[in-house]
Amino acid sequence: MQISQKQLEQVNDRIKALIASDSFYGKKLEEAGMTEVKTVEDFLKLPFSEKKDLRDAYPLGLMTAPEEEIVRIHSSSGTTGKPVIIPYTAKDVDDWAIMFKRCYETAGITNMDRIQITPGYGLWTAGIGFQNGAEKLGAMVIPMGPGNTEKQLEMMQNLKSTVLCSTSSYALLLAEEIEKRGIKQNIHLKKGVIGSERWSDKMRQRIHESLGIELYDIYGLTEIYGPGIGINCEHNTGMHYWDDYIYLEIIDPKTGEPVPDGEMGEIVITTLVKEGAPLIRYRTHDLSRIIPGECPCGRKFPRIDVIMGRTDDMMKIKGVNVFPSQIEEVLGTFKEVNSEYQIRISHLDGKDTMRIYVETTGDNDFNALAQRIAEKVKSVIGFTPIVKIVEVGVLPRSMKKTARVIDERYE
Repeated sequence: MQISQKQLEQVNDRIKALIASDSFYGKKLEEAGMTEVKTVEDFLKLPFSEKKDLRDAYPLGLMTAPEEEIVRIHSSSGTTGKPVIIPYTAKDVDDWAIMFKRCYETAGITNMDRIQITPGYGLWTAGIGFQNGAEKLGAMVIPMGPGNTEKQLEMMQNLKSTVLCSTSSYALLLAEEIEKRGIKQNIHLKKGVIGSERWSDKMRQRIHESLGIELYDIYGLTEIYGPGIGINCEHNTGMHYWDDYIYLEIIDPKTGEPVPDGEMGEIVITTLVKEGAPLIRYRTHDLSRIIPGECPCGRKFPRIDVIMGRTDDMMKIKGVNVFPSQIEEVLGTFKEVNSEYQIRISHLDGKDTMRIYVETTGDNDFNALAQRIAEKVKSVIGFTPIVKIVEVGVLPRSMKKTARVIDERYE
């Protein structure tokens, strides 16, 4: 997807605003001698921005609009250092709500739906993003926030919620609780809007079958508004993203060069109209690809594939680069196991060890199944892991994102 003339003009407008405000990123652009872009070639010379840049600008070095126009701030979790603070103007908040409303509409959700929102509220962008979009749509919002599964199920039944907004981990936990309690006949859910973490086909199938609902992947990140910048449609051929608000590139994560449409790489996003904290060529570290051609739904918005993982997901074990998605793909070929797994990496007696814990779906020979899985994993990654088969429900369930990889080597 090559940047259009209109998008170049919008980028120029944001560059001027960044430089005029003397913001952190404006200074970076001036230092790079990039104060204007006229061509695609110029755009590709613009420096990338990284999460480290955003952290270095803490607390309000990213603020580009005058302070009297800033109505809200949001923040990333800050689990690996200083948090990133993103300021929003009233227009930014409204633009985000418009994008999110589009997401709901793309999923076939209307103002007659009752939308139960389980992601967190506060500095995190999730809960309030789902809510703003639903209110813009005119739907009834049930703003539950995270946790308290007892109350979630009570409200879900009594208020006849038709849409569930959650992480895939929490959707699975709710599905299992509904099955356990035998209350499926009291549940009126029709659709699930799922975001915040990558999830396997097996997990999607399990949630779909347990709850009997249509599932939609929503995309977004705190630095770029929040969730709601893209979603899949009823044809499920990738996620449409809103290219009147963001310009999205796919680059080779090693070289930084653009890759052809259809090829896997790292998502890089430029905000075209954001006022509070515009970002130019922001490296998300999310891995996907642009899907060429038109979608069968007829929508003109371009598409990216589901998020395949992150460039920083990579684990180096015994000198081999391993991605969790490789393990997930192998496990997906075994009908005897469900979608839940955990990878633990430890360093014992001078060598790295990888253990994979998997839940079985039936009365299987645990040892024989573990051996078959270990052999299949070895054929993909080149060394043999230790596989432990456990009963359903043994692995931890999460109300937020599930920690699938635990690296004990550095604890």
